[in-house]
Amino acid sequence: MSRAFVCPGQGAQSIGMGKALAEAYVESKRVFEEVDDALGVSLSSLIWDGDIDALTLTENAQPALMVTSVAAARALSSEGMGVESALYVAGHSLGEYSALAIAGALSVGDAARLLRTRGVAMQAAVPVGVGAMAALLGLDFETASKIAKEAAGDEVCEA
Repeated sequence: MSRAFVCPGQGAQSIGMGKALAEAYVESKRVFEEVDDALGVSLSSLIWDGDIDALTLTENAQPALMVTSVAAARALSSEGMGVESALYVAGHSLGEYSALAIAGALSVGDAARLLRTRGVAMQAAVPVGVGAMAALLGLDFETASKIAKEAAGDEVCEA
C-alpha cells in the first residue's frame, strides 16, 4: 500500500483544531508547546479557544495550520504510521511548509517563525477585508480565466 501525507493550505483553519490530538497524544502536545515557545506566544490557546477572526488572520492561520498538520503526523507516527512509511509528503501553499516540517527538512520552530513572518508580509500586502479568493472546480484554465476577466470589471481578478 502506498501512503502520502498531504497538508492543507490557508482556509482550513477552525477553532479547536488539534486539541483532541494534543489531549490524546503527548507527541502532538509537544509540537504545540514547541511552536508556542518558538513564537513566544500561546498560539495553541488561540487555536483551541480563541476567536475565529483572530485565527483567520494570515499571520496566525499559517503557523496554526502547520502546527496542527505536524501534530497529526506525530499522532500517526505514534500509531506506527510515520512519515518514513510515506512515499510522498506534500502540501498546498503554506501546506508545503508543513510538509517540510513533517519530513524533517525544517524544524517545527523554524517553520513556525518562517510562517509567522510570511503571514505578516502577506497580511500587510492585502489589508483585512480587502481582496478574496475563490475556487472554481471542474473548469479548464481558459474558462476560469474568462470568468475572472468578466468578474473583474474595473478591478483585478486573475485565475
